[in-house]
Amino acid sequence: MACGLAPALPARAEPGDAMLQLLKERGLLPSDAAASAALPASATSAPTVVQQLRDAASDAVLAAMNFIGTPYRRGGSTAEQGFDCSGFTRHVFELSLGRVLPRRADEQARDRELLTVDRSELRPGDLVFFNTLRRAFSHVGIYIGDGRFIHAPRSGASVRIEDMRAAYWARRYNGARRAELPAAAGGPVILDTARSAAH
Repeated sequence: MACGLAPALPARAEPGDAMLQLLKERGLLPSDAAASAALPASATSAPTVVQQLRDAASDAVLAAMNFIGTPYRRGGSTAEQGFDCSGFTRHVFELSLGRVLPRRADEQARDRELLTVDRSELRPGDLVFFNTLRRAFSHVGIYIGDGRFIHAPRSGASVRIEDMRAAYWARRYNGARRAELPAAAGGPVILDTARSAAH
């Protein structure tokens, strides 16, 4: 799968609690004035960012962050093998939600058990889809908030965070889907969707 790449996010943060440590390890907080200047004023305070993530982050997002740096591999669906885009989202959803997604990105977009989500209503943990191969829903990632998503980009790259507002991704955005949580149970929908051919 071919995808364009955006610049990586800054790499260090101040020490703190477990969430702050995770953000530090995964390069999600700026550590110097130059990096901070590139972020919105509201995002330059580590405690503010940490609180926002605590308030909004889903289990899927936290699970996905643990795979930052895992190499891309076409047809890959484990950290040991490496991931392609849909193998990554499938693995994260199964690991964090117990929800088995279809294998290919376009099949995930068509999954009737997922809710279609308007871009203005995106929440962390939603699947976001892009047209990167001149066909709809040819690439997928997981929205993490603040206009960013995490994904397995392409051969030669590794799992990373990108900004959906960057021109490449903004032009190719196709839509989003959400795994519905039953209101009564408060837990994920668990479906055993048939496996299909590798992405």
